[in-house]
Amino acid sequence: MKIRSLQELVDRANQMGGTLGAAAMALQVEQDRDDPIQMREKMRQALEVMRQSVESGMDPHTHSVSGLTGGQAARLMAVAESGASVGGTDLTRAAARALAVAEFNAAMGRIVAAPTAGACGILPGTLLSAAEKFGYSDDQLVDALFCAAGVGAVIAHRASISGAEGGCQAECGSAAAMAAAALVQLKGASPEACARATAFALMNLLGLVCDPVQGLVEIPCVYRNVIGVAAAFTSADLALADARLPLIPDEVIDTMGRVGRSLPESLRETGKGGCAACTICK
Repeated sequence: MKIRSLQELVDRANQMGGTLGAAAMALQVEQDRDDPIQMREKMRQALEVMRQSVESGMDPHTHSVSGLTGGQAARLMAVAESGASVGGTDLTRAAARALAVAEFNAAMGRIVAAPTAGACGILPGTLLSAAEKFGYSDDQLVDALFCAAGVGAVIAHRASISGAEGGCQAECGSAAAMAAAALVQLKGASPEACARATAFALMNLLGLVCDPVQGLVEIPCVYRNVIGVAAAFTSADLALADARLPLIPDEVIDTMGRVGRSLPESLRETGKGGCAACTICK
């Protein structure tokens, strides 16, 4: 999907009298000359893979080959279900689902890269938990995924979704922005509000480095999926509250790209700096 700006998406949505997701899907149909029914079916299949990856990743016996990750999503979900969560049951359940997908990815399970494998838990953790709380249908979730896809396409075009190029802000930051916009659409807010949610999420994760321990997409990656969910929910709430954002959302995306290019090589997926330079406890 070649979309140059969030403003382009917002304008198209307003012209159609529809959502950001509907605008993204319309642009995709025009560009690929694809059948919209088949396109929605593909997105529905992606949604089902997300569900399956949450379920599989929640198995406490699922571990990566390295042994660095696995089993922690089940622990976090247990905290949520006990009612003892400091952050509240809804947020902690969402975080646990995100962690489940990230751990399942590390164990070589089948996931949806959204937008990357390293950030694969944020969108499903966010949307499936919102559906649980508010009763959204699969059709609504598919529409929300098209919204997220449109936002991700803009970020990929204007900045980057690669940790090696732009740090983890380009992966988990982008995923949080996509999820925040999708949440705002699900709540029935305007395309402009979706764009603001995107900017809030990116702005608040700006500068996040990519520093995989032992060069593996495991630590700290899986736990950054948890933080990404928190960023998505809070950024969506800021946008829904019409909190003042005196910045142009597209310029925030551009800023993320510039910050990524400014990061030293050691903090861009080389496994040399940041947490990757820490001692591993046995």
